[in-house]
Amino acid sequence: MPGLAPFPLSNVFAPHPWFYVTRRFQHLQGNLALLPADIEDANTKVGGIVSSLNRSFYGESVVSRYLVAGSWGKNTAIRPPSDVDIFFILPNEVFHRFNARTGNKQSQLLQYVRDVVSTTYPQTRIRGDGQVVVVGFNSIEIEIVPAFIAQGGGFIICDANDGGRWKLVNPAGEASALDQSDMAFNGNVRKITRILKQWKRHCNVPIKSFQVEQLVRESLPGMIWGGYQEFWFDWIVRDVFAYMIGRAGGGFYMPGNPGEWINLGDDWKSKAISAYERACKACACERQNLNMAAGSEWQKIFGNAIPETVI
Repeated sequence: MPGLAPFPLSNVFAPHPWFYVTRRFQHLQGNLALLPADIEDANTKVGGIVSSLNRSFYGESVVSRYLVAGSWGKNTAIRPPSDVDIFFILPNEVFHRFNARTGNKQSQLLQYVRDVVSTTYPQTRIRGDGQVVVVGFNSIEIEIVPAFIAQGGGFIICDANDGGRWKLVNPAGEASALDQSDMAFNGNVRKITRILKQWKRHCNVPIKSFQVEQLVRESLPGMIWGGYQEFWFDWIVRDVFAYMIGRAGGGFYMPGNPGEWINLGDDWKSKAISAYERACKACACERQNLNMAAGSEWQKIFGNAIPETVI
């Protein structure tokens, strides 16, 4: 028609800024998700160990009297899985029997539990390690926390370090605190925790997973976009790293157990600074839709779990 002209093709088909962010971070999360085979293998290993412990301590082989804790219990585990933490609840009389001993009572209890499991798995590497008995299967490690139900809630567990002591912990309280934060921020506490655990693994960062989780929980309320969807994840990840840097050398009270102070240390600070600087570069590239350039920077943080290019 006279007087009408088509829009220039460059305007019609030009993608909006940050065109690749959503798909890139969705791919990353998919690559970190546990596979059904991972879950089945872990359940089989845990079931066998708990059955063995039940036979020894309760005279029955039913799979009960245990609690899955740590990353698996809080649904923050990533692929490939490295270990599963379980609290096995021992009879109270075992506590009194070992508490009456001399020396490092906690180390002796860990050794006793180790020996019990070794009768079922004589060819498997099993060792005591501070607060846990580690069963080193080829596919995954199971970390057993011998535990006693504490009056008033929580569990009494072993700590064989520095001569030994009994320690009060509350894994249910930790999980509840995580649930509340996660619901308040659209599931992003768990999502970003998993993503940063991949940074911890890929860059060999000397920080514990539960400390990463805590710093994510603390950081999201300070962001307008802390509860936004994956389109904002480049900024969220960048800003979590910035927050972490400011918290180096500090600490926090353990969720669910406010009497326990956790020191964060700062051995990981230099790697957090490097990650933040790379994230800033990646964010700038994402805004300009420099697909491969952004992906290359993200891969320096997260490895091949995050795609260099997305379509």
